Amino acid sequence: MASILNSLSKITRKDIVMSVRNIKKVFVEGGQPLKVLNGGGFDLYRGEIVALVGQSGSGKTTLLQCVGLLDKPTSGDIFINGMPIDKINEETRTLLRRKKIGFVYQKHNLLSDFTALENVILPMMANGIKEDIACSVAMKLLKAANVAHRASHYPAEMSGGEQQRVAIARSIANNPEILLADEPTGSLDPQNASNVFDLLLDLVRKNKMTMLFVTHDENLAKKADRIITIKNGIVK
Repeated sequence: MASILNSLSKITRKDIVMSVRNIKKVFVEGGQPLKVLNGGGFDLYRGEIVALVGQSGSGKTTLLQCVGLLDKPTSGDIFINGMPIDKINEETRTLLRRKKIGFVYQKHNLLSDFTALENVILPMMANGIKEDIACSVAMKLLKAANVAHRASHYPAEMSGGEQQRVAIARSIANNPEILLADEPTGSLDPQNASNVFDLLLDLVRKNKMTMLFVTHDENLAKKADRIITIKNGIVK
């Protein structure tokens, strides 16, 4: 485990952070196989921002869950810094996901009983960071996301755009090497979507992260360094 975590921290801009090869995913519904991913793959480079596009139901979210180590492909290979993920145990998968991969979802998924500040603090404390340090970092992130004035507010007291900004701050709280975003502005109106996405891009670039994001919005996809597609379940 230490070798994966340490090697991710040392790679340079031209290094490959993640490789996906011939990935396939089959679900069983009603006793019948449902093929969602049918092969193909891609490489992600350090500091690169890549858009993942495809029609609804094409398997974009399934792919993101597999590369984010939330699910396992039926077959195919996923490598992080050249190391095959299928060779590591569940404990290592969990640690790798928690320490090196960040997630932004279409819906903010904030914890309703916790304030904005607490929502950002919790992932850091789960990684062993002391509360006072986590609080200081969380406030800086909320300020960077332009929602520091909402630090003591609960999700229900914030607008949709503000909630998503807090979710973005939370997603980068542990300074992940790889950020995965599934329609990160899909629940917002066009103006808010554009503003929030520009904030996300800014934070990702400033922190030299690699981001793979799913979107149906052509305008957002054009802001990526590169676009990959899923068609008929095949990743290109």
